[in-house]
Amino acid sequence: MGRLVSVNVGMPADVPWRGRTVHTGVYKEPVSGPRMVRRLNIEGDGQGDLGGHGGEERAVLVYQVDSYRFWRRELGRDDLAAGGFGENLTVEGLSDDQVCVGDRYRIGEALFEVTQPRVTCYRVGLRVGEPAMAALLVAHRRPGFYMRVLREGEIAAGQEIVKVASGPERMTIEEIDGVLYLPGHTPEQVERALRIPALSPGWKGSMRALLEAADGEGPEGSTGAAGLSEAAASPAPGWPGFRPLTVTAVRAESRTVRSLYLSAPDGAGLPAAAPGQFLTVRLTPEGTGVPLIRSYSLSGEPGAEAYRISVKREPHGSASAHLHDKVRVGDTIDVAAPRGSFRLVPGSTPVVLMSAGVGVTPVLAMLHALAREQSQRPVWWLHGAHDSTEHPFAAEARRLLQGIPDAHAKVFYSEPSGADRAGKDYDEAGRLSAERIRGLALPESADVYICGPVAFMSEASKALGEAGIDPSSVHTETFGSGAALTPGVTQPGAGPAPHQPEGMPQDGTPVSFARSGLSVRWGKDHGSLLELAEACDVPVRWSCRTGVCHTCELGLLAGAVAYEPEPVESPAQGNVLICCSTPSEPVVLDL
Repeated sequence: MGRLVSVNVGMPADVPWRGRTVHTGVYKEPVSGPRMVRRLNIEGDGQGDLGGHGGEERAVLVYQVDSYRFWRRELGRDDLAAGGFGENLTVEGLSDDQVCVGDRYRIGEALFEVTQPRVTCYRVGLRVGEPAMAALLVAHRRPGFYMRVLREGEIAAGQEIVKVASGPERMTIEEIDGVLYLPGHTPEQVERALRIPALSPGWKGSMRALLEAADGEGPEGSTGAAGLSEAAASPAPGWPGFRPLTVTAVRAESRTVRSLYLSAPDGAGLPAAAPGQFLTVRLTPEGTGVPLIRSYSLSGEPGAEAYRISVKREPHGSASAHLHDKVRVGDTIDVAAPRGSFRLVPGSTPVVLMSAGVGVTPVLAMLHALAREQSQRPVWWLHGAHDSTEHPFAAEARRLLQGIPDAHAKVFYSEPSGADRAGKDYDEAGRLSAERIRGLALPESADVYICGPVAFMSEASKALGEAGIDPSSVHTETFGSGAALTPGVTQPGAGPAPHQPEGMPQDGTPVSFARSGLSVRWGKDHGSLLELAEACDVPVRWSCRTGVCHTCELGLLAGAVAYEPEPVESPAQGNVLICCSTPSEPVVLDL
């Protein structure tokens, strides 16, 4: 039996942080007297970032008096008081090494069920005034935990906490937190976690990713952190850094798209790429001396003797102009190994391959894979182009679809020319719009892969959700920089394009952001690679900023880094955690 020491609430507020504004509900203060507990929170309380906190599964956060005693000693602090770790309930007892997921507790009139440990978030460090706090909570096995509200009612400080039911599997908060965030877990632990009905959906998804990696269904080379990020679950790259490959063939695919076939100079085989992955190339146009680093999706059959990339000539694209105008058969190009988390997932569910323009390239590789294995899965091929002169791989796609027993295809031309034949070159005139997608009656159980302009992918994803397809089954691939994830940071609008940072040292360490097409130099004043990217307005993704959550994990295409602090668990082979690393030599980042 435990005791409720304090009830703490607070509404979200804007807080200054590193020259930015964070909208957060982490600042909680004790309240006296009874408080009503509702399904989503306690009366007078709110969460600022519902993507990471709050909701039915995380309605109430609990932290223990014993952990306060520990941190006062560990941090040498005497100012840590109830609510100081952002918790709603400060309790005596209910330690993380005793409370189990699925345990149920009665406090006053309310009934609660334990759902998961606290998520690793930089805002607890903001509240405590210790930037490394998220990592320390995990490393010292004192995260605290969330509960859902099974029965609403009033609670008050001083009340007893009565355990009324034990969760199945008897998996403590300390244990399951370590399974996800620390090395050394076993498949048996993951399977136990997945058998707990009360475990929150987010943590169940992470456990399933860990289990796939342990069973060999996940990519080879993925680490224990496979449950935390797509990058951590990516296959290990086929070789480190860049290597020269020879251009063995060049082919025009449309008026503006040109394919290059790349092979090993010695004729040896190349590591197979997963269908949907991309190559990163390093070009040095003659007379410039400045390398251009770009990424292009692989469009050919996975496992073929040569890699095929297909490049659209962009109006002001220096790299695409070089590849179209200067590169010839026999030339060599520096190439990094295939990478990317946009991959065709094996299974028996229907597959929808949707693209617009040159976005066809990665889904074409997926179509190759399905045709090669004569897949019995229902396959929908949906493509939008301007007209036949801007429709690369039309004949190739038709040939591949003929080898799939249950294939369906729809091609849309936004402005067909007089020479284009309806029913032969294309199926419908007009855009592959949201209205058309909703009218296709696609199977709700399908896995969908979309590539094309950002606006197209956004519109298509929304339409698919409206058509009943689970958003988790919709996968997109973005050319260029991906969407940023900066939890709680208020964004006044679209930020500036990536640019050189202020005060860039002339003799600093070279850092290239491949997706952003930006090369800069790092100096010690820039801090971590994450902070350098932020100074350049390169879109970044992060949460803990201390090497725990792996949200910032991405591909290290070339070079090496040093870590400070050391991450709780290392990134996957060929990857880097940019939140706690600095370059120890020139680096190229998939960012």
